[in-house]
Amino acid sequence: MERIEAEVLLRGTGAPVADGVVIIDDTVISYAGPARSAPPTPAASVHRTQTVMPGMWDCHGHFLGSRTLDLSQLVLDPLPLRAARCARDLTSALNAGVTSVREVGGLGVYLARAVDEGVLEGPAIYGAGAIISATGGHADLHSYPLSLVADLGQHHGELRLADGPAECMRAVREQLRRNAKVIKVCASGGVMSELDDPIHQQLTTAELRAIVEAAGLAGRVVAAHCHGKPGIMAAIEAGVRTIEHGTYADEEACDAMRETGTILVPTRTIIENILADIDAVPDYAAAKLVTVAGAHAEAIARAIGRGVTIAMGTDIGSTGPDRPNSWGGNGSELGYLVRLGMTPLQAIEAATATAPMTLGPQAPKSGKLEAGYDADVITVGADPLADISVLARPEHITAVWTRGHRVK
Repeated sequence: MERIEAEVLLRGTGAPVADGVVIIDDTVISYAGPARSAPPTPAASVHRTQTVMPGMWDCHGHFLGSRTLDLSQLVLDPLPLRAARCARDLTSALNAGVTSVREVGGLGVYLARAVDEGVLEGPAIYGAGAIISATGGHADLHSYPLSLVADLGQHHGELRLADGPAECMRAVREQLRRNAKVIKVCASGGVMSELDDPIHQQLTTAELRAIVEAAGLAGRVVAAHCHGKPGIMAAIEAGVRTIEHGTYADEEACDAMRETGTILVPTRTIIENILADIDAVPDYAAAKLVTVAGAHAEAIARAIGRGVTIAMGTDIGSTGPDRPNSWGGNGSELGYLVRLGMTPLQAIEAATATAPMTLGPQAPKSGKLEAGYDADVITVGADPLADISVLARPEHITAVWTRGHRVK
């Protein structure tokens, strides 16, 4: 049993609690609230800190084991090498206070097993397996022979091409066979892919509905990569759970998300990281990123202002602190959300209490400091309500517990 005593307790939702206590009993929280009401725990280890809060979620990350932002290079590094690199990413995530990851395309479905087995220390991983994309779409590698990309998706690859409702259903079932906890699709073009336009819709409504239906039969929800409005609206109509990025979401799209309960995962971090290191990406990606960056900021501010439910996600996918957009910088997303209109408390809720909702029926009891919830807890040696940027710097994350096990 462990007892955490903090000047400020942030539950994940609701008002802060001054002079708070969290009691961890095995893998769950048995008490979280004011010190004056806390039960005695004479046998507990006691930790004192400035702030205690739920472990953060990154609802849009990629465990790729890649050392470059050029996605065409993925096929050049052996898969075992990239998987080995991810071991460092798991540690970097924990050190940054990230205790859960919704991994929307990558090696997460395999890494999750290693974490669950106790072979590797890492956050809880809810992986999507391969990203499902139309031929020529965002998750295609346009400069490679089509047969190579198709073969990649059949052999533990992170990209799966599918055309037509029947093939899209089959692609979903292949990911379920890998024990995917969420399904990821590309409903629009993207920035890091070579030839497609981010505004264009890439899957038909019928294809998207087939994906949502096949996922739903297994209690899974769908995360839809969407920049352009046509893809956003088609994805919402098809019943996806989340819109990823949302770059060209106008008032109509925001209102549709709010009215249907569709969650937006903005991923401002990757845009800011690449803008700061534009030479790290191919010229075609740099040109597209510069074009979408301003529209993306405006859309996220608009969504916040119109009451869209927002969950924190970064689109981080690189390995190593010397690389742009790498694991360990996840907490920077909260600062961007605040800059675009959220309060610090709202940004923390997006990273904690709201985040598990992005998994639908697969959501664990996580993201809140409440009795009976998983003991995913972090302590912070500063006050993030006064300065949200402290959550972007791992040195301020003084301790981390995942399901009651202290890992930092």
